[in-house]
Amino acid sequence: MSFLESLRVSFRSIKANGLRSVLTMLGIIIGVAAVIAMVAIGEGTSASVASQINGLGSNLLIVSPGQATQGRISLGAGSLNTLTLADAEAIAQKDSVSGVAPSVNGRAQLVWGSNNYSTSLEGTTESFPEVRNVQVAQGRFFSNFEVKKQFNVAVVGTEIVTNLFGGSSPIGETIQINRIPFTVIGVLKSQGSSGMTNNDDRVLIPVTTAMSRLTGGKYVNSIYVSAASAEQMAQAQADTAETLRAQHNLRPSESDDFRITSQSDILSTAQAVSGSMTALLSGIAAISLIVGGIGVMNIMLVSVTERTREIGIRKAIGAKKRDILRQFLIEAVTLSLLGGVIGILLGIGAAMAVSKLAGMATAITISPVLYAFLTSTAVGVIFGVYPARKAAQLKPIDALRYE
Repeated sequence: MSFLESLRVSFRSIKANGLRSVLTMLGIIIGVAAVIAMVAIGEGTSASVASQINGLGSNLLIVSPGQATQGRISLGAGSLNTLTLADAEAIAQKDSVSGVAPSVNGRAQLVWGSNNYSTSLEGTTESFPEVRNVQVAQGRFFSNFEVKKQFNVAVVGTEIVTNLFGGSSPIGETIQINRIPFTVIGVLKSQGSSGMTNNDDRVLIPVTTAMSRLTGGKYVNSIYVSAASAEQMAQAQADTAETLRAQHNLRPSESDDFRITSQSDILSTAQAVSGSMTALLSGIAAISLIVGGIGVMNIMLVSVTERTREIGIRKAIGAKKRDILRQFLIEAVTLSLLGGVIGILLGIGAAMAVSKLAGMATAITISPVLYAFLTSTAVGVIFGVYPARKAAQLKPIDALRYE
């Protein structure tokens, strides 16, 4: 019997036992669909996170305070107050650095007329748009003069325009920020969310104004540093560390009282976490493939038993062991491949549905599709070998006597 004839016989057998065949393929369908969907969601999330991190700024370094300890217990990152505006000014003098933007953060209650809205407050300098890759959609950003003179001016995100001003232009309007009047001079271009932070739901004011009239402190929460180029990232990080140690009068034996995180560090960590989660979820989903393979083996064993007399007749008229082996192996692989193809289509559909309905980023690439196809083929071969060998080893006389 030729390969094509064996294939036709396989399809006839599958069609003759339609419901049983579908139930047999179910485990493989679910496994393949789950793997495709999980990988698509994982890769989409990874790409989205990379895009958001790259949108934080150009060649960005983030300087944050170090962690304090009480006894031998760490109080967590940022628990020290060590960074000042003077630190930021000193870092800005380095040739490897193109821009520096200190930042203080907090919450603020905004009031405009009878409307009020709670949002994130960030005090910074005129360098913020360049360092953090932020653009102004309407109006302008505050100037160096306004920072030095502690002007009460504000630049707001698009969420504030919608929720506080009802969508109307806020330029020139006076708002109360924690009961202090500020003039709105600009609206930020929408950036969307970054991690758990909504970049459109914030108000930016001069850092000097924030520190003197709102937070009342002399320390900043972080300092954003932009390296002059990608090639100078390492040098900028070294220069920043050296400058801060000198500013803080740290002895060689003393540890840094600050922490420097590069944009690439954040990206690597985020992608590692995303990759690990994708691998874990895909591994769990792949268990269904093993279950599906066991189902294929069981059904093929049942099929061998049901078709014992057919095997005996075929052997009696000249069929060789390899012919019987090939026929049953092809049937097992065909079942698995059909399940794999259906699973691939369902997985792609599920990924698209998740993207549309849940708003999650998904990315469907050829690699997981090819992997799923090859895996379903392998499942058919691995779990089809035993039933096929059992069928091939039946003796014609015993098979013909089987009732």
